[in-house]
Amino acid sequence: MNGWQTLFYKEVLRFWKVGFQTVAAPVMTAILYLLIFGHVLEDHVKVYDTVSYTAFLLPGLIMMSVLQNAFANSSSSLIQSKVMGNLVFILLTPLSHWAWFVAYVGSSIVRGLVVGLGVLLVTVWFTDLTFVAPGWIAVFAFLGAGLLGSLGVIAGLWAEKFDQMAAFQNFIIMPATFLSGVFYSIHSLPGFWQQVSHLNPFFYMIDGFRYGFFGQGDVSPWFSLAIVATAFLAVGGLALHLLKTGYKIRH
Repeated sequence: MNGWQTLFYKEVLRFWKVGFQTVAAPVMTAILYLLIFGHVLEDHVKVYDTVSYTAFLLPGLIMMSVLQNAFANSSSSLIQSKVMGNLVFILLTPLSHWAWFVAYVGSSIVRGLVVGLGVLLVTVWFTDLTFVAPGWIAVFAFLGAGLLGSLGVIAGLWAEKFDQMAAFQNFIIMPATFLSGVFYSIHSLPGFWQQVSHLNPFFYMIDGFRYGFFGQGDVSPWFSLAIVATAFLAVGGLALHLLKTGYKIRH
């Protein structure tokens, strides 16, 4: 194995060894969301004419799990390595910034997709779920996980303590995810908040992903793809730049 493959394998093994915490726990959280919101709002919320609320909710929960766990993977790995002091062993290797990026973001994509698949397999029995355009499902799941994995690299490089990482996740990632249309269609919001929602890139990831299931969405999947791809290139480019310059890891 060459350098980036070894680091990638190490990062995948890192979360897989504690799979009960990194995979099973997020799946259980998604099930609880589905049971609570699906049971309470099933007869009170109508989004699409031919789609039940529980079916509408499920893709949002899957994508939310993918995004949150992709971010958590790369960010937690870097901050733990920095705090515990073992990041120096990776710095001593002749790995390029590209190798770091591919390994950390690639393992984040793997974790996000594994958790998302777990949520799908466990919750698909709760409702009749269709797969109108599987290609859109795969594209948005991959790009979304890559985008959040790259953002996790940036957060992990920036944070110097666990509470800084927690602040980043609680005040940026969590609100952006919950306000992206996971539990509702933005067309149910007042005009002002609809416009605000269109400024949230998480909305386009979830709406495009949901389009793959039902062939319906709040915006065109091609427009969502353009937004998400542009965001991924921008955030990934910034993460690569920070890795290349050794931001907060080389003194």
